[in-house]
This record gives sequence, structure tokens and C-alpha cells, in this order.
Amino acid sequence: MKKISVLGSTGSIGTQTLDVIAMHPDSFQVDGLAAGTNTALLLEQVRRFNPRRVSVATKELADEIRSSLPSGIQLYSGNEGLVEVAAGGDAEIVVTAVMGSVGLQSTLAAIEAGKHIGLANKETLVTAGHLVTELANRKGVKLFPIDSEHSAIFQCLNGENLADIACITLTASGGSFRDFTRDQLKNVTVEDALRHPNWSMGAKITIDSATMVNKGLEVIEAHWLFGLPYEQVNVLLHPESIIHSYVEFRDSSIIAQLGNPDMRVPIQYALTYPDRWESPAQRLSLAEIGRLTFREMDYERFPALKLAMDCGKAGGTATTAFNAANEIAVARFLRHEIPFLRIEEIIAEVLHRHINEDNPNLEQIESCDKRVRELAATL
Repeated sequence: MKKISVLGSTGSIGTQTLDVIAMHPDSFQVDGLAAGTNTALLLEQVRRFNPRRVSVATKELADEIRSSLPSGIQLYSGNEGLVEVAAGGDAEIVVTAVMGSVGLQSTLAAIEAGKHIGLANKETLVTAGHLVTELANRKGVKLFPIDSEHSAIFQCLNGENLADIACITLTASGGSFRDFTRDQLKNVTVEDALRHPNWSMGAKITIDSATMVNKGLEVIEAHWLFGLPYEQVNVLLHPESIIHSYVEFRDSSIIAQLGNPDMRVPIQYALTYPDRWESPAQRLSLAEIGRLTFREMDYERFPALKLAMDCGKAGGTATTAFNAANEIAVARFLRHEIPFLRIEEIIAEVLHRHINEDNPNLEQIESCDKRVRELAATL
């Protein structure tokens, strides 16, 4: 029986992780659940999975649900609660599915406690990849990627010599506006942006997909996960989202991972590695699909992707600044405060003012994150 804690249990990845766990009740046991403000769903999850530890966003929310929890459950709140659920208890794997840089401290705490990580919080590696990977190596902890693209690369590299890699290519659906011109983007709405053509995801990541920020974050994450220089990480537009990513080797061979868009597949593989179990996903029929299409990435059409890659190459706190500026800008767009194209403009303005710090420690990263959020909120 493998014990698992889920950070961000009421979000898209969190709920799908619990779907996978529910499919295999004799193999998985939920040790801890951490949620934000959706206490109604959290209480449903508690009744179904009976975790030992539970955390919510604030002390006020914890006080509201305390009387509704079964006896014996330890209740926490805030960032400290995330850390308790991540690092405490008996979980062997911690699935980090919280959104944004809030997941950094809890992920580091889980690694410090020797727990393997099912990594769905890409911002953790974007903001502090050097700290996370160094600590994981020192503690002998595995980082199992849950993003479909990184899971694909992880699967393609099974049994392969990393020295034989020529390059890896992350595929991108293009998001809600992949066929829009820059001029057509001027008047798009929040509702338009949230209609992703292929994937069912949370609001923030759906907007990131539309701006291609998400793919930029994934490039940075891939750099840290697979230890590759940015020159060996490519992006290709693939509207069907059937090839999730692929690896090209120095002998010109290419190995790709294919499947219908269903996040439960990479989630389950992270939990069962190195084994493969039956999945609820619909099986892929290439004959029914008929054709797969690809386009070279247009960095003028998607300037935020180019900004992210430039920040990755710059290193230091540049990626922290990029991520923090984007989180604030996306939140403002979702609140209808700014138009869609203003998201990437705010990111660019923040980066123009940013003074980069090389090889930052955790305190410097957190300070940079705070400063950038304050700036991005005022632009």
C-alpha cells in the first residue's frame, strides 16, 4: 500500500490524482490533503479518502470546517499547513499540484523529509530549480514529472544514455487563440481565453497556455528536470496534442510518446513508476485521427515564450521575476482589470526593470518574488 499526500487536492490536477487513487483502492492510501478555499469539495474528499492530515488556505477556513472533520484528523492552515501535509506524516510520494510559486517551500520541505515528488507545480523548478534539484540529489529523492510534456520526455528516456540526446522537443497545442493574429487578440475576453480546445485545466494554466507562457515555464522546467542546456530544448506547435513530446538522439532516431489528451495517464505513471497499470483513458486510434499536423514556433506571434526562454538562459532571479510578473498579470486579466495582450506587456516591463541576481538563495528568491508582485500589481 503506497501512501500519498496531495497538495492542491481541489484543483484540476489534484482531483484527477484522486480519481487515479480511487481506481486502485488496494494499492494507494491518502495520507494528507491540502486545499485552498474550496472547503466544500475538500470535505467531500476527506469523507471519501479519510486522510490523516488536512490543510486549508487560512486559519478562518480551518475554524469553519473543524467541526465537520472526523475525529483523529490533524487540521492545519496557511503555508505552514502546506509544509505540514507535505513533510509530515507517512506519505511516500507527495503530489505537488498547487498553483504558482506558493508550492516552493512545501516541495523543499517534502524533499528534505525524504519524500518522492510527483511534480505538477512547474513554478517550483522555474523559481528555484538549482535549489530543488540539488536538494533532491543530496536526499536521494526522485522528481516524477506530471506535466504531460515532461512525462513524455521522462518515458522516452527510459533506459537511454543521456549523453546520446541530440535534443528534446516539447509540443504545444497553441491554446485557445492559436489561429488568431496579434490584431485579433486585442479584444478577446476572459471567457474566450478559458475555452481550451484540447485539455481540461484550471483557469490560470489555461490562460498561460493561450499566451504560451506555460510552454516557456515548461522549457525552464525541462532544463532542470533533464539537465539539458536550453539550446537542446525545442518547442513545436502540434494542435492535436497527440504527440506529447519527443526526444531526438545523435544517431537521428526519434522516440515520441503518444496518447489522447488525458492528464490521468501521466499522473498515474508518476504514482506507479516503473510499472504501468490499467488506465481510464480512452485508447488512441491513429486511424480515426487520420493525420497529425505541426508548425514551427512563431516567436513574434508568441513573444512571452521567447521572454521565458531568454530568462532561462539568463538564470539567477530572472525566471523568478518572469513567473511572479505573469502570476499577477494573469490574476488581473481574470478579474477583468486588464486586456489579454497586457499580460505579456506587464511581464516585459517588469523584466526591463529587473536587476538579476546570480545563484540566489531561498531568501533572495522570495524577496525577488515579493518585489515583482508588488510592481506588477501597479503597472
